[in-house]
Amino acid sequence: MIICPVCDHVQSEGEECEGCGKRFPGLVNTPDPVVAPLPELELTHHAGGRVPVDAPVLPELDLTRLRSGPDLPAMSVPDLELTRSGVTGEVPVAQMTDLDTGRAQDDGVRTAAPMGAVTCRYCRHVQAEGLLCDGCGMRLPRVKVAAQTTAKRKGADEGERVPCPSCHVPAWPGRACVACGTKVEAEA
Repeated sequence: MIICPVCDHVQSEGEECEGCGKRFPGLVNTPDPVVAPLPELELTHHAGGRVPVDAPVLPELDLTRLRSGPDLPAMSVPDLELTRSGVTGEVPVAQMTDLDTGRAQDDGVRTAAPMGAVTCRYCRHVQAEGLLCDGCGMRLPRVKVAAQTTAKRKGADEGERVPCPSCHVPAWPGRACVACGTKVEAEA
């Protein structure tokens, strides 16, 4: 199976992605094309550094030259001075005694990689192992562990979203639905 590095499209064969058209380098060994030199082109290369070229100065272009750099007079911008703060004076600087600038000692304990079922971010298929989703074929996340699903009660807990009665988008009880604007009441 080939997985496109650009769009994560999965396909079994081919030199380019069927989804976005990205060419897969290194899959097919194609010989370098043979380029024949054209006889009418000059084959000698320029040897050496820069060659002086006779280019006379055009006097009519000097009249349109803009002044720039050090020949411009200095201008003061009084609007920028409005945000300047006054002198702060002497400010006491106390050293923070509880600030630890060192590194904690290594205790040898490492955080274990999450194990268990993983939820596909595209089709929400829950799968115990593997790199690709069995439902849609997309690449599975490696770190995100699927949440344990439990049976929900009829009523909503504190801080739990409930489906909107008109569009069924999850919404907070007592507020307007973000999708359709209908006021969502808590289920009894």
